[in-house]
Amino acid sequence: MDLFEAVETTGENQVGGWVRTTDGVRLWVEIRGTGRPVILLHGWTMSSLFWRRQAQLAESCQVVTIDFRGHGRSQTTPRGHNVPRYAMDVREVAFALGLNRAVLLGWSMGGSVALDYWRQYGADRLSGLGLVETGPYPMSAAPWNVHKCRDHNEEAMRRDLAAMKADRKGFAARFINAMFLSGQAPEHALHWMTAEQLKTDPETAAAIYEDYARRDTTPLLPTVTLPAMVVYGRSLHMCCGLSTGRFVAGSLPGSRFVILDRSGHMPFYEQPEEFNLTVSRFLETLDA
Repeated sequence: MDLFEAVETTGENQVGGWVRTTDGVRLWVEIRGTGRPVILLHGWTMSSLFWRRQAQLAESCQVVTIDFRGHGRSQTTPRGHNVPRYAMDVREVAFALGLNRAVLLGWSMGGSVALDYWRQYGADRLSGLGLVETGPYPMSAAPWNVHKCRDHNEEAMRRDLAAMKADRKGFAARFINAMFLSGQAPEHALHWMTAEQLKTDPETAAAIYEDYARRDTTPLLPTVTLPAMVVYGRSLHMCCGLSTGRFVAGSLPGSRFVILDRSGHMPFYEQPEEFNLTVSRFLETLDA
């Protein structure tokens, strides 16, 4: 871990610090627990704090969270806001921490980053792959896709980005509410989640959203040879749905498909016990 600058130690097996990428960007990384690494990748304009209810996983494995460049506590930078560069950042974090046999678990946009890691590096340093509420191609015209940008709707994307720039705080609150199954976030969650989303400046948010929405990762799904886990909620107000989940799971060879039906776009937050148990059972299959 010579390439990791530890600056916060909050327990015997919990540390936070910085990894500097090869293009000079400082990424915030936290490590909890010991054992097989599980690398958690957050979604668009989110941060590693959204995984706070996965802390208990550190009782049986090593939980690694990363703030993508321009997100959370990581450095704001005008460069590198595309899915392949984010995947390269993940690879550089894994190298800096000396991680091996890791499970790469991506939520929403983070799932596309995980798939692009596979495209660039294959199984290097990995033993499994997980996708959570991932839309593998937001602009797809396929029947499974329920994203507002479906059927190559560039105008829908432009409207969304214009609304974000016109009213950053209002857009963030609407976005957070939509991630919950009920369409309304609890007040305490709305407060801190909105604050986290506002840490990503509008230029960064627009750049990575445009790249993610236009990027088709569906051809990568059937090429994955790692053990894979697919977890979806029942999103009613957001970009994914069960039709997307069924397509993703059906395209990933031999994947485990789990539906957590009392959650929306954040099954790991709305149903943390069930989600964590799903992850733990998946890890057990890798050790069997």
